[in-house]
Amino acid sequence: MKNLITPLLVGILLLNGCSQIQHPQQHESRPDNAAKASVEKPKNVVKKEVKATDNTPYDPLKTDDLWLRIKHQLSFADSNDKRVTQRIDWYLKHPNYMDTISERAAPLLYYLVEEVEKRGLPIELALMPLIESDFNTQAYSHKHASGLWQLTPLIAKHYGAKINAWYDGRQDIVDSTRVALDFLQYLHKRFDGDWYHAIAAYNTGEGRVLAAIERNKKAGKPTDFFHLKLPRQTRHYVPKLLAASQLLKHDLMKFPKIPNRSLISVIKLEQQAVLSDLKGWKEVEILNPGYARFPALLAGPEHIVIPTARVSEWQNMLASLPKVPADTWQQYTIRRGDSLSSIAKRYSVTVAELKVFNQLKSDRIRAGKTLILPILADKQLDYRVKRGDSLWRIAKQFNVSVAKLKHWNQLSSDTLNIGDTLQVFLSP
Repeated sequence: MKNLITPLLVGILLLNGCSQIQHPQQHESRPDNAAKASVEKPKNVVKKEVKATDNTPYDPLKTDDLWLRIKHQLSFADSNDKRVTQRIDWYLKHPNYMDTISERAAPLLYYLVEEVEKRGLPIELALMPLIESDFNTQAYSHKHASGLWQLTPLIAKHYGAKINAWYDGRQDIVDSTRVALDFLQYLHKRFDGDWYHAIAAYNTGEGRVLAAIERNKKAGKPTDFFHLKLPRQTRHYVPKLLAASQLLKHDLMKFPKIPNRSLISVIKLEQQAVLSDLKGWKEVEILNPGYARFPALLAGPEHIVIPTARVSEWQNMLASLPKVPADTWQQYTIRRGDSLSSIAKRYSVTVAELKVFNQLKSDRIRAGKTLILPILADKQLDYRVKRGDSLWRIAKQFNVSVAKLKHWNQLSSDTLNIGDTLQVFLSP
């Protein structure tokens, strides 16, 4: 009898223990004492899990819908935090929103997905431009953040993006995506593998998130994202991303199909160029908003984004352009007392740009010699805002876009004040 009771007792104890195991939600508190922290799995750390029943790796090309490709790789846990559910409700009440997003994202999202996958990062990061800019490559904020990923000048330059009078890498899909993912990977490491902390820090700065974590530690409170006291925008930032991913994961609303193939190609730009056939290449301007004075492809990266269907046509056209197109550039005869810096200032370019245009290896110049200058640099004007003016009316008057006017003048809204001065760059 004794032998029968012992295994029965063990079985009861095991069952009782299993019944008391609880699986916390993402927003539940995490113990902060050192003993538990040493064995507890960090929240929001996404690790690849291989199912025991299926060792076949996921093939991202097995679907013809890019949204489905993303859906099958979503890895952040679902959350029922109030901020997440409220955002899900907002999306559901605005069913046309995803139509607009899908239309804007169509030429860009495939590239983002490929770059995220190459680095082995959570696929949710490819959805961050939805939260940051609504997939508007020319978005600009009052905090001087710009582009698809809403990068600040400081972060962009720190990670090697060019920003000058001719080109802003924050609005280039290649440069901005590289910078954003580099920055996110740094933050992920900085916050010990917690993606929610990293994403929050991307929005508000690592210092604020670190300070919020430290405050909670001192107060004996949980330090996961949902318990941190952060600026209002940041408190809703991660939930917006989670809500979008849960909508897609659980088919809560329709995501209009985006082809799961490359609609754009990034090709090497062998030389600086000024395009002449603008009407035929308007779509190139749309795909390359980083060039602030399009059609001048100057002082930017050694690449350009082209519709995949027109790559060979573009390459043939570019090969036929002279290295310095005579009809879009002017010659300047150097006078006694001139210097590269004085000439550069006079024509609104930099010394570095002058040296690139003229293939100069040093700053030394001689009177009587000639320099090549872009005509665009001589066609900058300052426009004083008058009563009745609007960005739309000024843009129409000078045959430029409202987006360019806002970019040139770092405007975050459409509001103008009488007497304000706007910089306008005229195409030849």
